[in-house]
Amino acid sequence: MAIDDEKAKGHVALKGFFGICREWDCTQEDMMQMLGGVSRSTLAKYQKLPHVKLSRDTLERISYILGIYKSLRVMYPTADRANRRVRLETSEAPFAGTSALDFMVRGSMKHLMETRRYFDAKRAG
Repeated sequence: MAIDDEKAKGHVALKGFFGICREWDCTQEDMMQMLGGVSRSTLAKYQKLPHVKLSRDTLERISYILGIYKSLRVMYPTADRANRRVRLETSEAPFAGTSALDFMVRGSMKHLMETRRYFDAKRAG
């Protein structure tokens, strides 16, 4: 894939990520953690939606978040309900008393993957 294609993919991924974060009412700290613990300056750079080649790790993280968002939108009739669900505390595994968002912002790829798996299973369920 050409560098320009990679940069375009980065732009689209960041645009999707920040759109979801706006809907979920995420803090700067939440976003930094979900992107793998990026610095405040890196987050600020990304928020300008540059055409930038993102690392494979960052693209994978954003992919999980897009999948989680999609599952929620399929499961709930309104965006408002879907967006509230991500902040709802639940005793179900893997969340153990926290919300999906609180679980995701722990920062590891595993937390994003487990959240995606949970909502995909719920959606199929």
